Formats: sequence, C-alpha cells, structure tokens
Amino acid sequence: MQITARELAHFLGGSLEGNPDITVSQPSKIEEGGEGTISFLGNPKYESYAYTTTASVLLVSKDFAPKSPVSATLIRVDDVYASIARLLQQFGQQAKPAPGISETAVISDEAMLGNQVSIGAAVIVEAGAQVGEGAIIMGQAYIGKGAKIGPNTLIYPGARILDRCEVGRNCIIHANAVIGSDGFGFAPREDRSYEKIVHVGNVVIEDEVEIGANTTIDRATMGSTIIREGVKLDNLIQVGHNVEIGAHTVIAAQSGIAGSTKIGQYCRIGGQVGFSGHVEIADGSQIQAQSGIAGNIKEPNQAWFGSPIIPYRDFIRSHSVFKKLPELYKTISRMERELATLKAPEADQ
Repeated sequence: MQITARELAHFLGGSLEGNPDITVSQPSKIEEGGEGTISFLGNPKYESYAYTTTASVLLVSKDFAPKSPVSATLIRVDDVYASIARLLQQFGQQAKPAPGISETAVISDEAMLGNQVSIGAAVIVEAGAQVGEGAIIMGQAYIGKGAKIGPNTLIYPGARILDRCEVGRNCIIHANAVIGSDGFGFAPREDRSYEKIVHVGNVVIEDEVEIGANTTIDRATMGSTIIREGVKLDNLIQVGHNVEIGAHTVIAAQSGIAGSTKIGQYCRIGGQVGFSGHVEIADGSQIQAQSGIAGNIKEPNQAWFGSPIIPYRDFIRSHSVFKKLPELYKTISRMERELATLKAPEADQ
C-alpha cells in the first residue's frame, strides 16, 4: 500500500505541515521510524523521539507545539489514538485473503456458506454450520456442528468455534481462541471423587466483538454464555459458564471470570483481575489490574482497586500509608522503649 501525506491527511481529516507528496507504505513506532513509514506521537513522554524519528510522516495532536525542528511531515488531528486506529485498520485490510475455499478445507455437505467467503487450508466446517457472507476463516480453524458465523467476521488460524455456538457480524476471533469449551462443573460424590456435569448450553457472541488469542469462553450449563455487542477481550482471558458481559466492555489479558457472573456495559477492566462466581458488576465500573472481586458492585461508574476491592482513591491513600509502616513500626517501638524507661523509676518507688 502506497499513499501520500496529502491523501492521509484527507482520509484522517487532519491538517498538513510539510511535503504533501511524500509517500508511506507502512506504519512504524516513533522510536524506530524508517523512510516511507508513518508514525505517531500520542503520549507526551515520547516527545523527544519526534525530533529524532526517521519516519516520513508523523501524526500529532492539533495542539502539539514543537520545541525543536521536526524533519517529518506533520499531520495534525483532533484525536491521535482514534486516528491511528483508523489508519492501522486501513493498512491491515490489505493483508486479508481473497474469497475462495482451499482445496484442503473439509466442508460438510450440510454446511451453509455465504457469498464471498474465504476458507483457508485445513479448515473444518461441520454439518449444520452457517458461515455468513464475506466471512474469513483462516487455516486450521474449526467450526462445529450447528455453529453460526456472522457476515464479515474474521476468524484467525487455529480458533475453535464449537458446536451450536454463535458469533455475530463484524467480529474478530484471534488465533487459538476457544469458543464453547465445557464449563468447570463437577458434582462431588460420597467417595470424594467428582462427577462431570454435562454442559448443554452454548455461547452467543453478538456483533462487533473482538476475542483475543488463547482466550477461552465456556459454554453455559443450560442457556447461553453471552458476550454483548462491542465487547473487546484481550488474550488469555477465561470466561466461565453462564457469564454475561455487557455491551462495549473491555477486559485486559489474564483476567478470569467465574461462572454466572454478570458484568455491566461500558466497564473497563485491567489485566489479571479475578471475579468470583455469581457476582454482578454495575455499568461503567473501572477495575484496576490485579484486583479481586468477591462481591457485587452496585454503584455504576466507579473506580475500584485491590483484593478484595475498595474504592480506587481509598486504595491509593491506604497504599501510601502501607509503604510507611516499617518506619511507623520503628517509631512506635522506640516510643514504647522510651515510655518503659520513664515508667521504670516510678516502679522503683
């Protein structure tokens, strides 16, 4: 893909400073740059690289005021991160495979494929499965019996969409994600062994959802595990059976959500957050990384931190005290010794 700075500025709705005819073919990190690349300055702590980058074009905010000369052509935009997201999507579209079905794919005669689908090498599509128009299923992915894949959804290599699970339109399922694995359900026997509880439900993923690599979403015991519209899940997340995640919630890597938990919409959840089962999380909750949630969060649009969680500001204040505890302990010990010394003469009387 070759595109001029002028075309980029028009595409992003930005203003141009520098050579409008310079061309770029790929994005780059600001500290690496490279001729023929476009980079961006979104975080002020990287500003020093703006003066040394070898990128041909640099995306900056409209209020960026250079402290030194910048050799790159500048494109000024209202929101750098939103613009770079659009830009990366544009570059990424060029890598998508063309429609067609690989000769090594195994497609059941009872499966239904929409128009303009792309099915990669060694893909398996089982009986009763439905693949929507324009969907892309890359190599070695598996689509189970009766599963449904919505139009224009992209499934990366090795992902597994198991029996009767549903994925909406315009979704992205990254490599080796598993949708519809059995939930962690076992009934204790009298001899202290365990009997497996069969999970007969499914997983329903609504439109515009992105599921990260190696993330697993368990099917419901009965009914559905539900991922609502616009949810974004990072890599290596565990979603238990009968969980429901509300629309446009984002969850970072290595978080774990135990069964039957209900997470509201527009929540922002950091990495390695743990949810116990059967809890409800209010809309708009912001939960910091490595927090632990053992009870309901009822008040919406609040920030939380810690394990077990407490309000974010309370945690920060408490942590500032916690760091001082060794010195406080020494001070108290010294005061106790001094007090004991003062009391000693009284004891002799």
